Formats: sequence, C-alpha cells, structure tokens
Amino acid sequence: MPRLAGERESLIAMLEWHRQTFALKCADLGQEALSRKAVPTSGLSLHGMLRHLTDGERWWFRLQFAGEHVPLLYYSDDDPNHDFDGLDGDIAEAHDRWRAECDHSRAIVAAASLDDRGTALTTGEPFTLRWLLLHTIAEYARHNGHTDLLREAIDGTTGH
Repeated sequence: MPRLAGERESLIAMLEWHRQTFALKCADLGQEALSRKAVPTSGLSLHGMLRHLTDGERWWFRLQFAGEHVPLLYYSDDDPNHDFDGLDGDIAEAHDRWRAECDHSRAIVAAASLDDRGTALTTGEPFTLRWLLLHTIAEYARHNGHTDLLREAIDGTTGH
C-alpha cells in the first residue's frame, strides 16, 4: 500500500487492502467451515459476512451512488437478516458474486471523481464518492475484525 500517494490513490489502495484481507480470511475453507457460526454468542459466519459485503457493495456503489436499478441479492424487507441467516446456496457462487460486485464498484470508482455525488435512498441526502470510499473502508475494517475472530475460532488461523 503506498504511503506517499495522493488522496484518491490512498483511498482506493486502502479499500483494496481490506477487500484482500477479507478474501484471505475466507481462503482455503470449505462450505461447512465458512457457514459455521463459530463464536457462540454471535450469529455471524464468514459465509454470512461474504453475503453481507456483497450486498453492501451493490447497495452503496451501484444503487445509491451510480443510481442503477438492480435488486439486492441477499436482503429483502421481509427477511432483513437473510444475508447472515440464510446460508443456503453454493459458497463458490457467493464468492463469485462478491468478486463481481467488487469489480462493478471498481468500475464505478474509476469513472467518477471524488467529488461526484450519489444520493442515499433511505434519507435522500447527497454524499460524495470520497465519503463513500471512507464509509466502505470503515465497513470492511469493522467486518475484518469479525472475520479475525471467526477464522481463529474455526481453525486457529490468525494474522493476514
């Protein structure tokens, strides 16, 4: 990660580092391990986190920032926790969907300036791409902390 870069390069590099960290935490585990709710006091699993981050990428970059009209993949008003609770479906497909959403987000970022604006669908408030990148970095950082605990509980792996 560059330490002497401009604002845009720094923000993108930090987000990519967090995405890569998340991918490393999920690496080399099968469906059962990824879907295990390994911390007894929590309903979180790596599979659920993967689904949650997939919809987070889609929600923020595609729907709210770019104004695309695409459905969320794992969320509905009828089942708002489906991303974490409904661990059906193939894990390889879930990984592919996450990577595809990250690719969509990268393309949106590449085509926009940090001062370009999106509109929050729930409040109607505008936000800049700069804010969105910071928000997404914070979201991944928070969830990477969860993935550290989950991965260690699954197989003892720490670090990355």
